[in-house]
Amino acid sequence: MAQSLELLLIQFLMPDNDARRQAEEQIKRLAKDPQVVPALVQHLRTAKTPNVRQLAAVLLRKKITGHWAKLSPQLKQLVKQSLIESITMEHSPPVRRASANVVSIVAKYAVPAGEWPDLLPFLFQCSQSAQEDHREVALILFSSLTETIGNTFRPHFSDLQALLLNCLQDETSNRVRVAALKAVGSFIEFTHDGDEVVKFREFIPSILNVSRQCLAAGEEDVAVIAFEIFDELIESPAPLLGESVKSIVQFSLEVCSSQNLESNTRHQAIQIISWLAKYKSASLKKHKLVVPILQVMCPLLAESNDRDEDDDLAPDRAAAEVIDTMAVNLPKHVFSPVLEFSSLSSQNANPKYREASATSLGIISEGCSEYMKDKLEPVLHIVLGALRDPEQVVRGAASFALGQFAEYLQPEIVSHYQSVLPCILNALEDASDEVKEKSYYALAAFCENMGEEILPFLDPLMGKLLGALQNSARNLQETCMSAIGSVAAAAEQAFVPYAERVLELMKAFLVLTHDEDLRARARATELVGIVAMSVGRARMEPILPQFIEAAISGFGLEFSELREYTHGFFSNVTEILDDGFIQYLPHVVPLAFSSCNLDDGSAVDIDESDDETINNFGGVSSDDEAHDEPRVRNISIRTGVLDEKAAATQALGLFALHTKRSYAPYPVAESFKILVKHSGYFHEDVRLQAIIGLKQLHSVGCLGTGGFFSILNSCVVIGLEDILTAAQEVFQSHNVSEEFL
Repeated sequence: MAQSLELLLIQFLMPDNDARRQAEEQIKRLAKDPQVVPALVQHLRTAKTPNVRQLAAVLLRKKITGHWAKLSPQLKQLVKQSLIESITMEHSPPVRRASANVVSIVAKYAVPAGEWPDLLPFLFQCSQSAQEDHREVALILFSSLTETIGNTFRPHFSDLQALLLNCLQDETSNRVRVAALKAVGSFIEFTHDGDEVVKFREFIPSILNVSRQCLAAGEEDVAVIAFEIFDELIESPAPLLGESVKSIVQFSLEVCSSQNLESNTRHQAIQIISWLAKYKSASLKKHKLVVPILQVMCPLLAESNDRDEDDDLAPDRAAAEVIDTMAVNLPKHVFSPVLEFSSLSSQNANPKYREASATSLGIISEGCSEYMKDKLEPVLHIVLGALRDPEQVVRGAASFALGQFAEYLQPEIVSHYQSVLPCILNALEDASDEVKEKSYYALAAFCENMGEEILPFLDPLMGKLLGALQNSARNLQETCMSAIGSVAAAAEQAFVPYAERVLELMKAFLVLTHDEDLRARARATELVGIVAMSVGRARMEPILPQFIEAAISGFGLEFSELREYTHGFFSNVTEILDDGFIQYLPHVVPLAFSSCNLDDGSAVDIDESDDETINNFGGVSSDDEAHDEPRVRNISIRTGVLDEKAAATQALGLFALHTKRSYAPYPVAESFKILVKHSGYFHEDVRLQAIIGLKQLHSVGCLGTGGFFSILNSCVVIGLEDILTAAQEVFQSHNVSEEFL
């Protein structure tokens, strides 16, 4: 086999694709025989060219897992000895690294079985060798072995930490220092014991030193390992950083401020600041680091970005996340520096800084809401001034900020309606569609919490909104409808003069069927329900059948957001019709059941890639006998379906509440089953609607006592105040004692 395999390895490395394919097929066939192991070992040690030796090592790494148990003790010893020789005597670095990867796989089986007792002593000896290559490859092996036999290192942990620290400070070899940095990253990730992790605190100065050297040498991919290590340290509950937090912050700020570095490198530096703000905010406060961080983060908001505006690696977006996190965790210390930055930047000749001025205030409005409410006059002076700025990006940022204020600075912000609403009205006629869209958002958020204060502005508002609804691009029509909905909800009966015109315009949207138009149809469906709530049953009941028919037909279009908004529409309609909704139950209840029973799309993303696909070795080693364990890379949920489930769950409870015992035949048992199941759902939005729905079923006599304890158990596990409040009404109606609750 050895001779034929050598020819195939050489043929596989040829540039001719047909020759490569033929070699690949024959190698796969030969690889099913355990004798492929000694043959590959022979070529690893004796092949004349490094490429063939490296390919032999790559294949050996893949195939030895399936064949190791079948090998004789003599062959196992040959494999181990040959690998040690390759590591210590091989001149080609890629071949040495490939051999080290094979050692990692063999060790996974040999070390726990007691078949390789001299491996660790060899590695310790190698790491102290006078030869740079030996020290480097030993550290590479320590890194990879943590993934396979990490527990074997535990009795030697103190010795290993001393070794790694010594190698991080190697005076003669940058390669050894880099390998030590990577090894520290592997050990930190593997180590979970608090006492062991704390010992890595003394590594921080050396880690920073090596990382700075790598950045200076252009090795950013290595330098970012430092941030991965800091990430692990920050998330640990142990007090790991101490005084070192200052040097970590300083280094991170240096990196994220360097525009000549790659976006990913800068983003990881910013992310460290974000984690510190989230997990170690007290430490930032103690060491007076809040202001230095903001002095870097706020100007990053003004950094020009020619990439896609949705690029999550963009420094301005990442900086915004940091400022937001700091505002939530350290509001008292964040508000004044950001207000000072905003005030100064609002006068800057550079429009990017004026944009950052408004943006920064919008960002902190959630976390610093209590402090901003006390300073609304100067804050609004800045933002309303920005709304009149000659530059579009500045006006857009101001519209965004006003929307944030309307959401988070209630109820105080509403008292400023006389100065805010006229500015928003002017912005609705902006030459920029982007500014218009953000202004609709601001208007919608602002009006949601208004009442009769809106009445003096109602006519000019509706004049502009109705005009825009008929003459704007589709995305603007969507946000415009959202704004009209907020105005209608605030105006209530005063909206009656505009209802007929709005409903007439909605008819055109409710027949749209193209994919790109379905979001607008969803918004229109929602708006009809809001208008119905505002004007009441008497005016809506005669004209509702056509809208309900259109809403039901939308379920055939397979668009989750449309189904979500339609369930909300049905909820609104049942609230105003009460018993008048009974006629629609046979049509809408099955639709709600269907949405509640949808697969929410939970998915595990498995990463089966191999890091040795370099040099095109991947294809030949990816056959069915590869036993490498896959890595879970990501878990995802289809959030659209989640929102749809929440809306459908809410609808079931409202159907029961407003149609009372007429709901029982539809059938109440199925509703009860769904609501009890959803009361333990993984997301709180669905759980809340389920608990409220169970309360509503009970309130009209539809809920028996059979599921009572299931509900109680769900609520205790959930532990959310609003869910418990809703559930408590159910429990108290069953005369459950306070002690039991």
